[in-house]
Amino acid sequence: MVKILGLDPSLSSTGWGIIEAKNNRLTYIADGFIPTDAKLPIEQRLDTIYRALCNVIETYKPDEASIEQIFLNSNPATSLKLSMARGVVILSAGSYHISLSEYEPNKVKKATVGVGKAEKSQVEAMVKILLGNIKPKNNDSSDALAIAITHAHFRTSNMR
Repeated sequence: MVKILGLDPSLSSTGWGIIEAKNNRLTYIADGFIPTDAKLPIEQRLDTIYRALCNVIETYKPDEASIEQIFLNSNPATSLKLSMARGVVILSAGSYHISLSEYEPNKVKKATVGVGKAEKSQVEAMVKILLGNIKPKNNDSSDALAIAITHAHFRTSNMR
């Protein structure tokens, strides 16, 4: 049995989701999102994400974590902000010595929906089904749960 933390970083709203995997059975534990105020300086927004994720990790004590690989946005400023948020999310797992695996967005969609080009709504619908008709807090936490589900499927091939 392993507790997996899925992470969907964003400066505006970082999603997180925790599932438990035992053999081929997945159990929903919790999900949420960390919004930040766009009016605050970036360092305060990043601190908000870091502290909230540390609290999630201390509360749920995940064994492993997973995150989606970064894609480059056409807007360099947006890509930079996403990269900063992603760095803080990675740091939060590293601070607790939790191994972190990365997955391509198409792999996450294929693992949850069965199709690598699935729409966001299809991913969310399958997350609800796969985890027992749950109601994720928002799209960010639903994506984080999808990333955790992906890790549950592929984790043995990613173990260091």
